[in-house]
Amino acid sequence: MKNMNFSEAVERSLQLRKVYHRLERQYHEKEWTVEEDALAFLTDAGLVGRLTMSQQVRWPTNGDTVSELEHKIGESMWWLIILAERMNIDSGAALEKFLTKTEMKLGE
Repeated sequence: MKNMNFSEAVERSLQLRKVYHRLERQYHEKEWTVEEDALAFLTDAGLVGRLTMSQQVRWPTNGDTVSELEHKIGESMWWLIILAERMNIDSGAALEKFLTKTEMKLGE
């Protein structure tokens, strides 16, 4: 599997979210709000924590921890892209600003 660039990840993320919005309208008559998206992200981020504990043998394992952890990390990244876009924040620019600011702060 090839690595994609960040712009491609954003575009694919937005397209996938459109599919989920259609399903939300179909099953719940309206799309999730930004707040509901944020809650879904936080739920998945919590699962990353629990799966990390399992992967580090600090919590009982239920199944294929590595595969589940990889999936939830990817999903969490997807949610962050979606949240940024829904709040009119350029996720690539936000990451660049964070990295630059932190590198400067740490003298890198």
